[in-house]
Amino acid sequence: MRLFRTGLWMVPLLLALALVGVAVAQADPSSVAKGGRLYDAWWKEAPGASAPTGDHPLWATQTTNTRKGTDTWRCKECHGWDYGGKDGAYGSGSHKTGFVGVSVAAGKKSQAELVAILKGSSNPNHDFSKLIDDTSINNLASFLKEGLVDMSQYIDQSTKKPKRGDAARGRVLYDGSCASCHGADGTAMNFGSEAAPEYVGTLAKDNPWEFTHKIRAGQPGTAMPSALVSGWSMENVMDVLAHSQTLPAAKASVVAQAGDVAKGGRLYDAWWKEAPGASAPTGDHPLWATQTTNTRKGTDTWRCKECHGWDYKGKDGAYGSGSHKTGFVGVSDAAGKKSQAELVAILKGSSNPSHDFSKLIDDTSINNLASFLKEGLVDDSQFIDYASKKPRNADAAHGKVLYDGNCSSCHGAGGTALNFGSEAAPEFVGTLALDNPQEVLHKIRTGQPGTAMPSGIGLSWQTQDAVDVLAYAQSLPRELPKALPRTGAPLDFMVLLALAGMILAGTGALVRAFPRR
Repeated sequence: MRLFRTGLWMVPLLLALALVGVAVAQADPSSVAKGGRLYDAWWKEAPGASAPTGDHPLWATQTTNTRKGTDTWRCKECHGWDYGGKDGAYGSGSHKTGFVGVSVAAGKKSQAELVAILKGSSNPNHDFSKLIDDTSINNLASFLKEGLVDMSQYIDQSTKKPKRGDAARGRVLYDGSCASCHGADGTAMNFGSEAAPEYVGTLAKDNPWEFTHKIRAGQPGTAMPSALVSGWSMENVMDVLAHSQTLPAAKASVVAQAGDVAKGGRLYDAWWKEAPGASAPTGDHPLWATQTTNTRKGTDTWRCKECHGWDYKGKDGAYGSGSHKTGFVGVSDAAGKKSQAELVAILKGSSNPSHDFSKLIDDTSINNLASFLKEGLVDDSQFIDYASKKPRNADAAHGKVLYDGNCSSCHGAGGTALNFGSEAAPEFVGTLALDNPQEVLHKIRTGQPGTAMPSGIGLSWQTQDAVDVLAYAQSLPRELPKALPRTGAPLDFMVLLALAGMILAGTGALVRAFPRR
């Protein structure tokens, strides 16, 4: 009875409940994030909604912002990306409207009151109930109530720089969550037009408030991940902003498009899997009979890599010995000396009619292959120690971030989700990385022929990024882990029960130690 009088009986119960995840109800982060995307462009997020035509009814009450039509219906256009309205970043410039922000009202109103306002309780012209469903209105209210931040605490309005941001930490987060779509340098996607391009670096520098909002909530109508859902703090977001402000605001001029170079690398690997309408060749390549050391036959003899190596050095590289030895020269020297047009001519048989690929693949593919030879080759010996097969000066921790963000969805966290070999002789990411690092480096940079595997070149990775992934890949297992038998209740629940029992026992001892009154 004394235990009940003191209330100590509740301690173990409350602690045990906390262990199994019972907590005070909070707004669902996915609901808050969705509300943030609705704030951006509700018609791209609300089920069944259509883009509005004409101006918002309240737009005529201001004259300073000259935008028309759909833009006038965006919450951000009236209230700002920083939610401060006339008192924030939109207090001047072409976006100035004079409308108040939403942050003050959101702090004072309840969720139900915010829903009512969005349904026109304060002004019939602000009624969204005929445009979007109730769930979307509730999500938008959730964002206003739970998702707003005071951006003036994080971004300096005069310099547009984050007040506290670690660009190095931001790069790690960006590489792991953003680079797979936006590219390592942020130029893989153009948000603007060809005439006025806009990339990650452009937006981060020009409008850090919009950038911050989109990092936190995501991009309407896309699968872009949300920092709110991912559990990122505002410090994490500012770190990514700091890194993104170091990225280029314009694409560097290039001789060939990255996609063409990467495709050429896949053609170098197995051209019949990449060239439109091409068929796998039968019989040996006409020049194969001029060597006797490599005993492979048929289709393999038509692979550029089989003659010239994964490191492009032929007899002077990794294929200078072993079962792949042919004695053929590499391509790197010629590629460095010849023009793109000359390389195309060589691939069409100008130097040797037996090296004419024009009857096998189309002109675009020949140009792509020449682009790879001219623009895509690297000197593997600068990045890989041939004797140990280990990458030089690699950062495996950075490689893990890139691998987790770009490779693990197909290959698995341990690199064993895809078997490149057979059941009897399996080959996984870790196997190949250790046995043939030159091949892995080539495939990381250009992709796998005939598949949707992304290419490091296409992601704007530097060669060092690919080398970092190679270093991490060499730490992955060469074989499938042996499955552990599972019996009884799931492990996590058993652990919780054990912990709860320990707490109960400990609390009992604590109660016994209390003096009786």
